[in-house]
Amino acid sequence: MNIPKVIETLINAQNSGDSQIYANCFSDVAIVSDEGNTYTGRIEIKEWIEKAHKKYNMLMEPVKLEETAVSSVLSVKVTGTFPGSPAILKYHMKIKNELIDSLKITG
Repeated sequence: MNIPKVIETLINAQNSGDSQIYANCFSDVAIVSDEGNTYTGRIEIKEWIEKAHKKYNMLMEPVKLEETAVSSVLSVKVTGTFPGSPAILKYHMKIKNELIDSLKITG
């Protein structure tokens, strides 16, 4: 599987628990949608991923990547301290200028 560098960096940051590197994968105006909540910009994204990591201690393993001209969908196996672990989640991303501009996580 050939994964774009920004997505590879995102996965590595998630797995190491580095919320700053995770947030730096996003544009300044990026939007993240997860569990019915929306986070805008790097500061909110960093705060969200810090809380999620502390709460769930999640690790990601890429399973499949589907790319089109305008978006990427990364299927990942996620393990952690949440009900139903492990689970397969889909990360719907739009990448612009080698940064993630939007991310929606679905089950």
